[in-house]
Amino acid sequence: MEAEKFIWWGPHDLIEACARAGLPPGHPGQVLLAVPNSTGSAVTASSRSVRMVDPRAAVAALAMCSNGSPGISNSLSVWRRIAAAFLTGGTGESLVEELPVAGHTAVGLDGITIWAAGATVAAARRSISRLPPQPAAAYVDTVLRPYQRAGVFWMEHAAAYGLGGILADEMGLGKTVQAIALLAGRSHGLHLVICPTSVLSNWSRELARFAPQVPVIRHTGSDRRAAFDDLPSGSVVLSTYGLLRTDGALARTEWDVVVLDEAQQIKNPTSRAARAAYALETRLPLAMTGTPVENRLEELWSIMAFTNPGLLGNRMRFRQRFIVPIQDREAGAAAQRLHEIVIPHILRRRKTDVAKELPAKIESTVICVMSDEQEMLYRDALTKAFEAGLGVGFERSGRVLALLTRLKQICNHPELVRPTGGSLVGRSGKLDRATEMLTEIIDNDERALVFTQYRATGELLSRHLCRLVTRTAVPFLHGGLSMKVRDQMVARFSDDANGPPILILSLRAAGFGLNLTRATHVLHYDRWWNPAVEQQASDRAHRIGQTRTVNVYALLTERTLEGAIAEMHDSKKDLAETVATGRAFPRDSDLAALSDQQLRALLETRPGTQP
Repeated sequence: MEAEKFIWWGPHDLIEACARAGLPPGHPGQVLLAVPNSTGSAVTASSRSVRMVDPRAAVAALAMCSNGSPGISNSLSVWRRIAAAFLTGGTGESLVEELPVAGHTAVGLDGITIWAAGATVAAARRSISRLPPQPAAAYVDTVLRPYQRAGVFWMEHAAAYGLGGILADEMGLGKTVQAIALLAGRSHGLHLVICPTSVLSNWSRELARFAPQVPVIRHTGSDRRAAFDDLPSGSVVLSTYGLLRTDGALARTEWDVVVLDEAQQIKNPTSRAARAAYALETRLPLAMTGTPVENRLEELWSIMAFTNPGLLGNRMRFRQRFIVPIQDREAGAAAQRLHEIVIPHILRRRKTDVAKELPAKIESTVICVMSDEQEMLYRDALTKAFEAGLGVGFERSGRVLALLTRLKQICNHPELVRPTGGSLVGRSGKLDRATEMLTEIIDNDERALVFTQYRATGELLSRHLCRLVTRTAVPFLHGGLSMKVRDQMVARFSDDANGPPILILSLRAAGFGLNLTRATHVLHYDRWWNPAVEQQASDRAHRIGQTRTVNVYALLTERTLEGAIAEMHDSKKDLAETVATGRAFPRDSDLAALSDQQLRALLETRPGTQP
């Protein structure tokens, strides 16, 4: 249940203080606040007892005492001093369930700190003349949801306090429109958006849709600008991570806001993209990602080195204080400390908290049998690899990766490793099962997304599945296509009533940034090692705008390494939860570090559950 409340907190006896100040006492509750210290140099999370007040009653009371009150009359200066005290989550009698929100704060009467959570602050500003001007959320041509307005307020305050932030809402909750609202409300200076090539067109469309008054410049191609001095104030420059690495014009410009969309692209701090991002001059560095941690805690350090440089110390110190204790020793105290440090600077809301009207997402594992041909090839690949030896060091890592790739391709279809040019039917239990499922989906007049990590697999699926669709080809969207062709594929699938009922997509090229709510089924044909990547892909369909239940199927070939991948998913999810919850997690095993005996035991076909 979503809600908006004003919150009083501060004095020990809040009820008595409210009575003296002429404020309604509201209802008791507990919230998690990120509160600045006495010098304003740092913030930390703290649970506080508060009183939660109905917005209308709060606005009426504050309006009556706004004239001549010492507490309210100088609230603007106090507001700016403590603007980083963001409300990041809480529960209470008037909030039935977890409600991650953000809002505005100002010192009120009798030492009471006044919180306006969510859009209620707009009403407060109309009644209390000395509060800051209309929020940036008013500058977009859409009605933002309360949690989205809260996200805009949170970003605004980060800028006012000289901080950056990570907008880490779960995929599908509208991070892009929140960022556009922020940009549209800041008409001074120039803004830069860096995003993957596959979502550049989406940013152009969304800016034109929600903020048509904002000048937009696509900085791509060989004829791009050498400088941005002549652009009107408030312009948004759209560019890509590829150009961020190589284009000096981006580094030579002073930006007001820099948005890194899908910021996991800079998760490696030694990469050229990360180093280029750190070098950008900006007043407000903002990272947007639904997965601030995918595999290792160092990824969080890398992103925060852009948004809040120095907050987590240098890489060596971060490793000593957090990575080693948490990943190696499962130290709960270190995990909790990390959580307390970063939580004021990361805003994360989940669909289950703020978008309860979304239909269900039902996730299922579909066990597929191996054909005789698959089993023979699988065993043969293992035998040859281990008889030849996997070596040591970097050589071993490369050979293990090559072996894993071959085994996964065998699980997909034998034709990928031993081409015959013959029929594909009956040779892969996974392909046969996927065909059955997609046939039923098409017969029910529904649409499906099929994700694969391999281009060869996608092309094989596209050829094979054409026999299910008589009126059109089955397209395959991958990184080798131009942006124009990708956009046309998405438009035909999403908007054309006669378009293809199946869209095959590359997991890495199309697993983020696209809105494909026309689909109600998602098939992961092969398994990626990281569950966050698969979740991002699934949420191309399960996002704001979806009105029907989304069924997500993970196809898993029995008795193979795909079972090991499924088991690793659980520990990866634990890793992602460390930042959000402060809990420690078990470390994943590095497959290349296993002995030959251990690795073969993990990869060997073995008895399992029959489908």
